[in-house]
Amino acid sequence: MVSSPLRSKTRFHARSVSLPSRSHPLIHQFDEHLCRVKASEATSISNRLSGLEELYDCVDDLLLLPHTQQVFAQERNQKWVDEALAGHLRLLDVCAIAKDIFSQTKQDVQQLLSILRRRRDGNDFGEYLSSQKKVKKVIQKSLKDLKKIRNNESLLAWGKEHQTVAIVSMLTEVEVVTLAAFESLLSYIGGGGSKVQSRPSGWSLVSKLMHQKSGSQQDETDMNEFDKVATALRSLTSHKASKSDYENLQNQLGKMESLIQDTEEQLECLFRRLIRTRVSLLNILSQ
Repeated sequence: MVSSPLRSKTRFHARSVSLPSRSHPLIHQFDEHLCRVKASEATSISNRLSGLEELYDCVDDLLLLPHTQQVFAQERNQKWVDEALAGHLRLLDVCAIAKDIFSQTKQDVQQLLSILRRRRDGNDFGEYLSSQKKVKKVIQKSLKDLKKIRNNESLLAWGKEHQTVAIVSMLTEVEVVTLAAFESLLSYIGGGGSKVQSRPSGWSLVSKLMHQKSGSQQDETDMNEFDKVATALRSLTSHKASKSDYENLQNQLGKMESLIQDTEEQLECLFRRLIRTRVSLLNILSQ
């Protein structure tokens, strides 16, 4: 699971095995896709997930290269192979958690929209608020688990220590940018209260996704869809609601539902790619 600690690092001398020359077309494509994902850290979640999908397509192509499969065959008993499989399992775990969170939130939004269409009073929002409170707890726990992983310097050190095995460095870089994307995604849906401290290294760029003003209040333009719904709901339950209050909340929920639907589809595509990559790794090792 995501909360599982990384295994302690064992130092050994790795044999000099690597991928084809950096001039190989697939290596060049990998570098381009990796740079694109990193560049998308300051843009939308959608762009970031799309970039990851393309990156994993390239990784799968790299794993199909005879030279890559030879490297894995020669090194199948080395610790870096186990680390590559364990790292990929971590990614599958956190992706599954993100999918569950978005699925539950979509159900909550649809239920709340149904209540608003019937124009019930604010007391009928209790079930939505209770469900979202549970979702927030899951998000907070997941963010803490991700923080533990990114704070474990052995993740990056592992790739640096074994630069003679080029595939190690590449798979490590992919895990790093993927974990960072999931961390930002969970923080985004969790709202301002779930913001985590970002590191200069680029692990978490939540501050770029959710700009915060120096004061305690967020400006309307700084809020994401989830923050806006929470604000509108608080306003609706704190005083006698007017027609415009209901219309505002319904409008915000509609935008939020659309965002959730699009993100769910992207997460499902990414999850399938993660499974495909893990299957490729296991197939190579079973040969």
